[in-house]
Parts: sequence; structure tokens; C-alpha cells
Amino acid sequence: MLSRGGCVVQRGLCSSVSAVLQHSAGSGLILQSLSTDVYQNLALEDWIHDAADLQDRGVLLMWRSRGAVVVGRHQNPWQEADLPVMRDRGVPLARRRSGGGTVFHDLGNINFTFFTSKKNYDRHRNLGVVTGALKALRPGLDVRATERFDILLGGRYKISGTAAKLGRTSAYHHCTLLCSADRRLLSAVLKPTSQGIKSNATPSVPSPVQNLLDQDPSLDSETIQNAVADQYNSEFGFRGPVRQVDPSDELMFPGISRLTLDLQTWDWRFGRTPPFSLQTSLQLRDRASQTLTKATVTMEIKSGIIERCDLDVPSDWLPGPLCEELGSMLVGGRFCPSQTAAVSAALLRSSSQSPAVLTRLQNLCENVAALM
Repeated sequence: MLSRGGCVVQRGLCSSVSAVLQHSAGSGLILQSLSTDVYQNLALEDWIHDAADLQDRGVLLMWRSRGAVVVGRHQNPWQEADLPVMRDRGVPLARRRSGGGTVFHDLGNINFTFFTSKKNYDRHRNLGVVTGALKALRPGLDVRATERFDILLGGRYKISGTAAKLGRTSAYHHCTLLCSADRRLLSAVLKPTSQGIKSNATPSVPSPVQNLLDQDPSLDSETIQNAVADQYNSEFGFRGPVRQVDPSDELMFPGISRLTLDLQTWDWRFGRTPPFSLQTSLQLRDRASQTLTKATVTMEIKSGIIERCDLDVPSDWLPGPLCEELGSMLVGGRFCPSQTAAVSAALLRSSSQSPAVLTRLQNLCENVAALM
């Protein structure tokens, strides 16, 4: 057992969180995840929401994850994130089960998840815990919650965004807090992969952001988490310590490995995207002559699967039947670069066209894959 500030941290005391929940009726429970894996932490949220009886208790989960982009349940990742940049930099994409907009996670971003019964769900009160903790640490810090359930620094810069999931009887509300996030990487990955997408997916609302560290270099994540834990206990009349937990522990969280794997699948991260269409222009280059031409790509995608693909390329650049064959081969496949590359390779191997035409076809294939 450790004491940090006014906050008691317990390690290794829970053989089962279910047992702890049984003995915490009518009180609060504060958990701190030891994992920095975004899928494990999102699975832990789902596990608590689904497995815990939240009718007469509250739970606060505090967690951080290594670099990742997390889209909301009803969002389109191709509209929200620069997927090629993410692949180049090893930044994974996750889709959470709550709504809301896209957020960037790294170890400089703290996440707080407030679990309650549905009738006790109160986002304003939860955000008051976070702002109250920050003001207790630094009374002169200008932080306030908005009607959109964001937290602004200095009345302008967004340091926290909100999302929620409301079940039949239980609910959770989670918010981010930018402490010392990599803002350069944040800006690089939170850009659309493709222009020309039309969709009914929930769009994110861009906002200027800033780190708390920019205002006060002494505000580190551990200090803030301890302060929020103390404020949570004070606000809700609890006296619980912070219990550190490992969300990869099947003995502690039975079934959590399956929840984690489900969140990592392509079908969940990309296939759950609402239907959308794509129409955009490509600039193609002949590598031998360096001449340029423009092509138009029109696609319709449902559940991440290409249902229609029209490639309009000038006939003096590529033969029309060859473009039609490529479009036909892409239909029925995933809207993803690896599958497009496999289809392209198969077509290039089987085609009897001249080397010059095949080089141009390869350039078209690469440009189409770059849209994904």
C-alpha cells in the first residue's frame, strides 16, 4: 500500500474485481489500469459496464494508452484519421463502443471513465470532478466545462473531450485530459485519409488544443490522477483507495481476453463504419515519360466492403477494359490497401499488356490503395 498526496494506492490486493465490487455496495471504487494497451483498456471499460452491478455504487477508472487513434462507435475512420501516416508511424486505430468524436491517445493523455447506474448518470458532475481537481492543484488555472461537455483551458483551448455509453440500467461517461500529449503527432494523424467521402457517420468537431503542461510544467499525469481520485471521493462521499489492476488478467476479469480480441478485429474497427461513398480525382504519372493525367474514382462501401467501383481513366492512358477489370476485381473485397495490393498483383501477373501499360496500371493501383 502506498500513499501519494492524499491518495492511497493499493497494489496486488484484488484476486477478483467481482469480489471487490460485492464488498463495495453503496460506496465508490477507484481503479487504475496498469496496461498501456488501448484495446485492453477499452475492453476493461466494456467488462466493468457489462459485469458490474452499478445500481448502488460508482466506479472511476483511470487509464493511459500508448499512441493510438480512437474513433467513436458511429464514425468513419477514413474521414477522421490519416491511416497511411498511422501505418507508417505504427499508430493503431481503435473503435470504442461509445459515441462521440475521434481522439488521439498517448501516455501524455489521461482517460477517466465514470461508471454509474443509468439514473445517476451526470456528465456535468463528472467533469466537475476533473475541473475541481485541477483547481485544487492550481487555484489560478482557468479551466471550465462547456455545454458540449468539453473542458477548455483559458476559455479557448480544448484539453478534454467527452463520450458516453448508456445501457439499459448502467452507463459510463469517459473523458480525455491532455497533459503532455505529442501535439505534432496528434496533428499529423487527425486528418482525413481521403477527400470526397459522403457519409452519415458522426463527424468530429475540430478544436484548437493545448496541453496542461504548456501552462504549468509541474502538472504531471501522476499528480493529476491522484488529485482526481481525491476529488472523486470528496464529491461523492466515498473513501475508497486507488486499486491498480491489470486488464489482461483473466482471473481478475473473466472473459476480458475475448473482449480485447473483438476490439482488434478489422470487422469491428473498419467494418462497422456506416455506409459511405467516395468520389475523388487521382493524378497519375507515367514513370518513363513523366507525363501526367487525371482519373476519377467512384466507389460505394458498405460494412467496409466495396460494393461498386468505377475507374474513369482516359483511354489513351489505359485501355478501358483493363480499368473495368480492375474495378470488377475490387468489388466484393475490403476497402483496405493490403487487399487492393493483392488484387492489383494478381491482375498485373495475369495481364498480357505491354510493360509500359502495366507500369501505368501499377501506378493507378497504387493511387487507389492510397485512398484507403
